Amino acid sequence: MIDFSKNPVHVIGAGLAGSESAWQLASAGIPVILHEMRPVRGTDAHQTDKCAELVCSNSFRSDDAENNAVGLLHEEMRRAGSLILSCADRHKLPAGGALAVDRDGFAAAVTERLAAHPLVTLAREEVTGLPPADWDNVIIATGPLTSPSLAEAILKLTGEQALSFFDAIAPIVHKDSIDLEKAWFQSRYDKVGPEGDGADYINCPLDKPQYLAFIEAILAGEKTEFKEWEGTPYFEGCLPIEIMAARGPNTLRFGPMKPIGLFDPKEQRRPYAVVQLRQDNALGTLYNMVGFQTKLKYAEQVRIFRMIPGLEHAEFARLGGLHRNTFINSPRLLDTSLRLKAEPRLRFAGQVTGVEGYVESAAIGLLAGRFAAAERLGRAVTPPPPTTALGALIGHITGSADAKHFQPMNVNFGLFPEIDPPEGLTKALLREWKAGRKPRLSARALGDLAGWLESA
Repeated sequence: MIDFSKNPVHVIGAGLAGSESAWQLASAGIPVILHEMRPVRGTDAHQTDKCAELVCSNSFRSDDAENNAVGLLHEEMRRAGSLILSCADRHKLPAGGALAVDRDGFAAAVTERLAAHPLVTLAREEVTGLPPADWDNVIIATGPLTSPSLAEAILKLTGEQALSFFDAIAPIVHKDSIDLEKAWFQSRYDKVGPEGDGADYINCPLDKPQYLAFIEAILAGEKTEFKEWEGTPYFEGCLPIEIMAARGPNTLRFGPMKPIGLFDPKEQRRPYAVVQLRQDNALGTLYNMVGFQTKLKYAEQVRIFRMIPGLEHAEFARLGGLHRNTFINSPRLLDTSLRLKAEPRLRFAGQVTGVEGYVESAAIGLLAGRFAAAERLGRAVTPPPPTTALGALIGHITGSADAKHFQPMNVNFGLFPEIDPPEGLTKALLREWKAGRKPRLSARALGDLAGWLESA
């Protein structure tokens, strides 16, 4: 009898999802061949050949496992033996209540861990077209920057029209070029995070005239056009600042430039608007302009962003950019274990499945790896309970979402089944009960996750 557990599973793409899939498989004793086309073939967004390179923000967002669905997903992944969260925790930076990482140290750590594992083979090659027929267990984790030949082959196989959206990159500033006579260090509400001290962000304040002039400059600034991509929508969670500014003069003040929870020590008041910068590397020499993804042309970015008090002489390590992301219609095309219905030997993982965000992409990679390992070992493939963050996320993309209007989704508590309140509560008690909704959902999730991990 053939021992199929000795046959390698092929994982295509060594981004966050592919790296996590490969790690989960190897941890289960399954040999893996991890195919990565970089540096043989580059992409429009990557700068290195490292596994799990972060091409946009360096933040994994909130690390609050009790009150935030993303933080809960962090904790669930930690408990499931996530490589991505392990490396993120080892390379975290001060970021208030968020989990931000030194992007270079993080990617290097993921690459080193995978390269050192005896069951992981890293193959530097592009997989063109559909995987060979003798690859009987494949995870496609090529992300939003899937090579054109593979994307075309997948579309032909599924008969689906490609779904795409624009994604944008925020600029990074050299810290020593920021004027700290005008800017100050503070986390919103002085919140102390995983590695922080309550003063983790550099804040650049704007008064009302400065803010209005800034908005006018953004709207008038020359922007990059992508005529061949016309009709491609933007993902609402990562809108370019000029798109937000066009929605109304106060949109940015209630978005990435909101002053709530901040106090300018020089003016002794809350600013009218603020630009926050978050540490981007372990040395503390680079800072990311939070929420400032943009399609402004490079020269315009330099000119306009130097209008911000404290950034008049800013030097940029990287300017903002825009690229197109592609994802499949998962509710229509995938089964509950992420297999392609048209060809079940193929699984999909990561952002290409229609999840949005670093953590969500890695989480689907974690599940794809576990599912592929269970299948290879002849065990039942059981998705996590829908009451968990992992279960709510995969449940959304493989069935709960409307296939006709499917768009990328971040994990959020709206995806979780609700907990009904006890009967007979007064209005006051019901209001108090509802205030504890998120911690209650989180506690249930972690309890249910423990049972799933034990039985998996």
